[in-house]
Amino acid sequence: MVSGHLFHCRKNSWPPEEYVGRTALQLLDLDGGSPPEQAWRRRLNSHANILKEFSVTFMEAMKMMTLGVRLWSYVREEASHGRKAPIDPFTRERCKPSASQGVPLGGMGSGSISRGFRGEFKNWHIIPGLCENSPVMENQFSIFVSRDSGNKKYSSVLAPGHHEGLKKCNDSGISSWDWNLSGQHSTYHALFPRAWTIYDGEPDPDLKISCRQISPFIPHDYKDSSLPTSVFVYTLVNTGRDRAKVSLLMTWANSIGGFSHHSGGHFNEPFIGDDGVSGVLLHHKTAKDNPPVTFSIAACETQNVSVTVLPVFGLSGENHVSAKEMWDTMSKDGHFSRENFNAGCSMPSSSGETLCAAVSASTWVEPHGRCTVAFALAWSSPKVKFQKGCTYNRRYTEFYGTSERSSSINLVHDALTKYRLWEEEIEKWQDPILKDEKLPEWYKFTLFNELYFLVAGGTVWTDGQPPAISEASPAYQHKYSKKGAKSESVKDNHVKPAAEQVSDGDDLPNGEERSVSTYVAVHGSQMPEQTSGLGLQEPIPYLLSKDGPENVGKFLYLEGVEYIMWNTYDVHFYASFALLDLFPKIELSIQRDFADAVLYEDQRRVKFLADGTSGIRKVKGAVPHDLGTHDPWHEMNAYNIHDTSKWKDLNPKFVLQVYRDFAATGDMTFGRDVWPAVSAAMDYMDQFDRDGDGLIENDGFPDQTYDAWTVHGISAYCGGLWLAALQAAATMAHRLGDRPYAEKYKLKFMKAKAVYEAKLWNGSYFNYDSGTSSNSRSIQADQLAGQWYAASSGLPPIFDEHKIRSALQKIFEFNVMKVKGGRMGAVNGMTPKGKVDETCMQSREIWTGVTYGVAANMLLHGMEHQGFITAEGIFLAGWSEDGYGYWFQTPEGWTTDGHYRSLVYMRPLAIWAMQWALSPPKTILEAPKVNLMDRIHVSPQAVRAVSEIGIRKIAPDNRCIPSSTFQCEC
Repeated sequence: MVSGHLFHCRKNSWPPEEYVGRTALQLLDLDGGSPPEQAWRRRLNSHANILKEFSVTFMEAMKMMTLGVRLWSYVREEASHGRKAPIDPFTRERCKPSASQGVPLGGMGSGSISRGFRGEFKNWHIIPGLCENSPVMENQFSIFVSRDSGNKKYSSVLAPGHHEGLKKCNDSGISSWDWNLSGQHSTYHALFPRAWTIYDGEPDPDLKISCRQISPFIPHDYKDSSLPTSVFVYTLVNTGRDRAKVSLLMTWANSIGGFSHHSGGHFNEPFIGDDGVSGVLLHHKTAKDNPPVTFSIAACETQNVSVTVLPVFGLSGENHVSAKEMWDTMSKDGHFSRENFNAGCSMPSSSGETLCAAVSASTWVEPHGRCTVAFALAWSSPKVKFQKGCTYNRRYTEFYGTSERSSSINLVHDALTKYRLWEEEIEKWQDPILKDEKLPEWYKFTLFNELYFLVAGGTVWTDGQPPAISEASPAYQHKYSKKGAKSESVKDNHVKPAAEQVSDGDDLPNGEERSVSTYVAVHGSQMPEQTSGLGLQEPIPYLLSKDGPENVGKFLYLEGVEYIMWNTYDVHFYASFALLDLFPKIELSIQRDFADAVLYEDQRRVKFLADGTSGIRKVKGAVPHDLGTHDPWHEMNAYNIHDTSKWKDLNPKFVLQVYRDFAATGDMTFGRDVWPAVSAAMDYMDQFDRDGDGLIENDGFPDQTYDAWTVHGISAYCGGLWLAALQAAATMAHRLGDRPYAEKYKLKFMKAKAVYEAKLWNGSYFNYDSGTSSNSRSIQADQLAGQWYAASSGLPPIFDEHKIRSALQKIFEFNVMKVKGGRMGAVNGMTPKGKVDETCMQSREIWTGVTYGVAANMLLHGMEHQGFITAEGIFLAGWSEDGYGYWFQTPEGWTTDGHYRSLVYMRPLAIWAMQWALSPPKTILEAPKVNLMDRIHVSPQAVRAVSEIGIRKIAPDNRCIPSSTFQCEC
């Protein structure tokens, strides 16, 4: 816990008075219109610089040339099938990334739209795995003001006119609108999931305007947090002497980003709903047979607010009212005709035509009076389809059904009638942290703002029910041959329909979809006989794994928008603290998926790009790297650079996460359900203990999350994770009553710990590895990852406390403070001479999520000062005005000169590990202070039995892919 005096004297980092006049703040302090005391802030006229991407050195390029050629060939092959490769460093986006991001819109898992701090709607992530970065400039809020005196009229788009997406192509399009906002007196304030834009006398000097953006991201609310909707609440304060007529305008294009609005077949439709909610529906026909999307833009009519619509306008004016004519009508009248509500559906758009719609909300604001106007946006695509054929219902269909039209109307209605309740829940969640004077100001709002990734990180949240699979999909073809013959060998398929177990059946008609609810698991080989008293149950398909007492659906999130793999597990290891703290049922659901996947085998062949060898896609007993890309849950391990069944960190990370979640939730049912997978994952690792000393060894290639950084022999990172996993597995076995396994793992822990310390401890830190390479004595920032998890889970320390603190202090003094005075974060590798380790690309990078994890570890061991300075480097380099511009797109890492690699990345969610360290859950905080390891009695018989266990060696032939903990039969 943070000591009471540590940050007591730290002044507010970004007081709102430095951005907004005090008078405006006081006037807008109505119904939440004033921005909070703690928030990330920018002026709207701030320059959005183009971000700089990392580059490899000549030597690094030479080393990776063969991999690059294979990767290029693989990317081309995937493109020939109309698919994007999970990792594609060769294709560049049309819109170069810039420092212009802001708080994204909507809840989790239903498609996302981001909104830049200057107001542009961008980063369209509606179709899973695909992100259209370019802003759609037709999507805007605008204002029209006229006063009783008739002398003053103002009109402007409420965004600065220097957007990179604004092109003056013709006079009838959006370039004809009034882009009069300079942004000099307008500011943006972000505290996820809300954002405030304050217009302090722009464009009308006598009008103060606040736009409050609200999305339903509410911890522990598994309904509203899944909704694809956002609300924009405008607070208007008239400081002038004349009454002002104010008309706010929301315009929207029938588009999901990119050139999708040109594809044709789209149409718009006005609607009048309940409780004064009315607007326009924009029905979008997606390409490549993806499910359709219906947008709804709406406003709430009240006694003081009148709502009108223009269902269709275009950019050219050929077939519809033009954008210029629409603007001229608003400038003249301040509203549209009420007759427009009777227009019905428009004609479908032609190819190349852009359909837009507009909603106007008009009100009178008395001198020194105030008024509130609320708009809502929803985008409903109830079905989510992956590129290889599986289609699922999204989570929110449980509450809103599968009709795009009706769900979109109901979503905006509920958003406009419930947003105040959402805000109450959000404030109840955030206030204890925001009001904690012991915490640094930057930390408070960065903690919440890093959660942007759970919305903008390509998340998919299904209803948990099995999908429909079309005959065209590989998942279907994998089970039924074209001739209708049924496979007789389990080696041909990883699963079979249950119907085949009881009847030959008939082939399905062409194009018919088959539910996979009939799936059963097929075992490529028998798991070894368990010594566990619980026994190993027949695994069921991970797709249909139980979610415990309550089904909260299935959840996916990408490793990053550039690394398109779902639930990448070695990265989830860092990011999962956020889900466990805020949505623990989702976290347990993910762990159940991986637990079932451990006991699964997929014998389809895959080529590994690093060395050109091939093997099977998923080995039984090995934790998968990810749940797939184009067919998640059915086709795991989309990552194919290395054979991750030989990685040394995935299985220990699975055991550590499961134990942490088990200890944090106290869910014994969860513990019993996943225990067979835990024991299998532990036994699988025996093959990597070459000399029987209880400690696993690395194999001279990058066989862990640092997949470009070679490791030889025993490593601080993987060895430390293994030690912590042994302790966690022993403790979990003890708590579940599995004495034989508890004794087994405790004995291994005792043996392995002594070897680890003898071979790696050098008096002040743990060496990178036990090899003889030039970087074997490097100081790795992540060397105590295992101890971090042990401490986070309430387990006793793996090492003596003085060794832990000594290593952390060494990391702080070298990896943190020797890189630009601690203003960048913790560099991954540092030589004992104080120079950055240049061994490879990753050793010289600063990884944002790893830095947060190191800071959390420091907090757990009473090093608050060092911990917050370490993490503040990420804020200074990534989020501050003097930094490199990575706000709301935090990358995997950056070089010491600030050049990024992989924007919008999962791992920075690890900042929530810091909050976990500061405020552990009651189940861990109030647990009896008893070392359960001391209660595990290791009998002399057990000592002899374990010492006699033959340690199976992994075959030296790289072509040999061990199938589990069994003897290889190559």
